[in-house]
Amino acid sequence: NLVASQLSDRFLGLTIPPPRPQSTTVCGALLCEIGCRISSIKYSQSTLQYILSVQSDRRAQSAEDDEEGHLVYRIGDWLRDRYEIVNNLGEGTFGKVVQCTDHCRDNEPVALKIIKNVEKYREAARLEINVLEKINEKDPDNKFLCVQMFDWFDYHGHICIAFELLGLSTFDFLKENNYYPYPLHHVRHMAYQMCHALKFLHDNKLTHTDLKPENILFVNSDFNITYNPEKKTDERYVKNTQIRVVDFGSATFNHEHHSTIVSTRHYRPPEVILELGWSHPCDVWSIGCILFEYYLGYTLFQTHDNREHLAMMERILGPIPSHMIRKTRKQKYFYRGALDWNENSSDGRYVRENCKSLRSYVLCDRMEHRLLFDLIQKMLIYEPSKRIMLGEALKHPFFDELTSEERAVCKRDSGLR
Repeated sequence: NLVASQLSDRFLGLTIPPPRPQSTTVCGALLCEIGCRISSIKYSQSTLQYILSVQSDRRAQSAEDDEEGHLVYRIGDWLRDRYEIVNNLGEGTFGKVVQCTDHCRDNEPVALKIIKNVEKYREAARLEINVLEKINEKDPDNKFLCVQMFDWFDYHGHICIAFELLGLSTFDFLKENNYYPYPLHHVRHMAYQMCHALKFLHDNKLTHTDLKPENILFVNSDFNITYNPEKKTDERYVKNTQIRVVDFGSATFNHEHHSTIVSTRHYRPPEVILELGWSHPCDVWSIGCILFEYYLGYTLFQTHDNREHLAMMERILGPIPSHMIRKTRKQKYFYRGALDWNENSSDGRYVRENCKSLRSYVLCDRMEHRLLFDLIQKMLIYEPSKRIMLGEALKHPFFDELTSEERAVCKRDSGLR
């Protein structure tokens, strides 16, 4: 028993109490209590023998942080004698994301999100884990296209979350493609999947609150290159438009405290700017902004100022409803019941020259293009209660042209037909 305990501590390096320890036999005789947060893992004898054979110097004896609180690591380092770091994937204010080989999961590649050793980021990570665990509980077979969490653990003060490894974000793909917009049939399939995923969240009393192209990832972002003679340049076309919704760090359940300000600026709805309260329709507005960006290659509301943002909305969507103006506490943006905005100022000229009515952005008069903008228009209705709901959006005629293969991605659920 003592040997078993020492071996268990050695090759798993546990730092948190495991919720469901599993008993596993090594070489048919040695019994180890292995703490693992993934109840479905079945450790083969060969896998455990491989773990036991790993050199001890592969495991960090102590963790070191940089001045910003990031974990200091090198390619080839191991965490918990399980996750071998093989590549850097990205960095954010929260921490870093690395690609790892999971040696307890048949050497499967995973994305490991390593949170800074800073209390506010640790707390945010705990909240995200709570949401991800609820999603896993409600959707164990990943039918609803939200990123899957495989595991999480605390590594010397760094909360680490293991996810399925995905491709580029839809924003990064757009950026690497010189901001050439997605083809309409790609926009259609991605839109359908987003509506499907977010309807699932809303049905489970959850609002994402931070939808943007950066948080929509391709499952696989491999692409073909085609020469465009009109633009005289090569363009990338993603081979597979299957997506996943990611980043649940700001997701909020209906019963939880709702922060006053949510959503990244360009995708923020009017009810948030005016501090009128928000709920599920907040996500619908964001989807409308995202679809516009996929279609044209640039953001609909390119601003960083509330007053200018509201002016752009009025230029593109018409006047803000008077009852919303009367109800808001942000009366500093209004004068005598109308937006206080000088159209002759430099900012006013910028908005006038760069914004036009929503339907004016349609690139082609074909029906499928007009149907897309009909859907976007319904998603960008000022009043949240009148904004299209996602169950209704999924039945919009814009989606009539989806192929059976494209619909199949979302037909594994309990009710969509």
